Amino acid sequence: YKTTTILLDGKRVKLQLWDTSGQGRFCTIIRSYSRGAQGILLVYDITNKWSFDSIDRWLEEVEKHAPGVPKVLVGNRLHLAFKRQVQERDAELYAAKNHMAFFEVSPLCDFNIRESFCELSRMALHRNGMERLWRSNKVLSLQELCCRAIVARTSVYGLERLPLPTALKSHLKSYAISAAPSRHRAR
Repeated sequence: YKTTTILLDGKRVKLQLWDTSGQGRFCTIIRSYSRGAQGILLVYDITNKWSFDSIDRWLEEVEKHAPGVPKVLVGNRLHLAFKRQVQERDAELYAAKNHMAFFEVSPLCDFNIRESFCELSRMALHRNGMERLWRSNKVLSLQELCCRAIVARTSVYGLERLPLPTALKSHLKSYAISAAPSRHRAR
């Protein structure tokens, strides 16, 4: 269980996250908490076909205990796309067939994480008839938003040679601080 706050269209949204790790022993938790959920992320590992195939079972549980709740299908571990066992197109079709939004993400690279949570939040607000009220509120100023800064945790070297999707490489380039480490020594 974790609580976090995201910025959605300049406004703060508080999220409560329950991670069940896809394990069957958490079925009772899923039943209990999906009843009060405003939105649900169904996450699978793109490098593990079994995890994608298990989404059917979790979707059935969610629909049984929280019918109509907005859902987002999330393919995790995009940074390991060269080990992919689940094709992006297959996941897109599955999401469309089941009326879900779809994202592939990489927590390691901070790629599409915020976007997937923001989309789920927008869907929940829309479903609950709060979208118009939400949009009519004043937009917060930069001062109120606390000058949120993006900080690169690590430089990315040899990025062009990595077998990653182009969108992910572009995202990583924006986080790189320099092209190569400095090797100058004082004499």
